[in-house]
Amino acid sequence: MTAGAEPSSAVGAGGRDSRLGPLIITLFGLYARGERNWLSVASVIRLMADLGVEGQAVRSAVSRLKRRGMLRSERHEGAAGYAVADTALEVLAEGDIRIFERNRAAAGDGWLLVVFSVPESERDKRHALRTALTRLGFGTAAPGVWVAPGILGDETRRTLRRLGLTPYVDIFTGDHFAFGDLSAKVRAWWDLDELGALYADFLARYAPVRERVAAGPVTPREAFGIYLPMLTEWRRLPYRDPGLPLSLLPPGWGGESAGALFEELDGTLRAPARDHALAVIHTA
Repeated sequence: MTAGAEPSSAVGAGGRDSRLGPLIITLFGLYARGERNWLSVASVIRLMADLGVEGQAVRSAVSRLKRRGMLRSERHEGAAGYAVADTALEVLAEGDIRIFERNRAAAGDGWLLVVFSVPESERDKRHALRTALTRLGFGTAAPGVWVAPGILGDETRRTLRRLGLTPYVDIFTGDHFAFGDLSAKVRAWWDLDELGALYADFLARYAPVRERVAAGPVTPREAFGIYLPMLTEWRRLPYRDPGLPLSLLPPGWGGESAGALFEELDGTLRAPARDHALAVIHTA
């Protein structure tokens, strides 16, 4: 793995860093679903070792994912392993669209408005709603009023239904009719400075990787070592950026350059990384 491909201390401190869990979920999302939704313990440990993660750290992270209901233990033909939980499979399938298709709204697509009211006795539902809407990329127009591009309508409805939150929510669609400068309002509803900094960090980290890949052949193992951390780093960004119209974003919006870089590296590295992963999975 090149220095530019390091996943930002993702596996430091005995694997206790919060990025180790997402790395493992990326691994299962990429390769378990095509293998009867199952990976053996041995294959997971060997593949994570290629990223510099010790076996005990992997086991601890997997245990945490099992407690969170993301993974479950299964044995296939006497071998111990893990499968992705059914609800997590739904999330991964929806994530494929958000991560790889990178849909962006146009000015004429309108807006999605979500308002909710949750009784004080069900504060956990209020927290779950806020978490879900934040993860979907909604901005906050006012207390209890959340806004997103109109293209997120179907995904929002599916997500809130899956989480059992529909009794507390009303969803509206429409246009911004008046008043004020909509670009300025978008900057107030979303933290574009923070999002822009995340895109800049991705570009700084992976532009040198593009140069390394272009300089000469990359082995399947090297491709895997770059690709899995890169995808893990990238897949959080499309959820922070709901695909706002470019006309409402600052000039030279870094999300476009970062997205183009991701697509280029994805197109170059995905296949050889998969070759390495499947070779390990089928021999471990």
